[in-house]
Amino acid sequence: MPATSKAQQKAAGAALSAKRGDTKKSELQGASKDMYDSMSEKELEEMASTQRKGKPQKKGD
Repeated sequence: MPATSKAQQKAAGAALSAKRGDTKKSELQGASKDMYDSMSEKELEEMASTQRKGKPQKKGD
């Protein structure tokens, strides 16, 4: 499932970093914390690797 906005992609990247142990889970906030708990590493990797070109900053933009 590809990211639908740049903000969603960034949150997925932060959650993925925590899943891999590069950052602490306690440093996550908001959506990235929810993504960490509810998504697998593979799902996060797919969402974080989505092309940014043409994506709105936020989902409603």
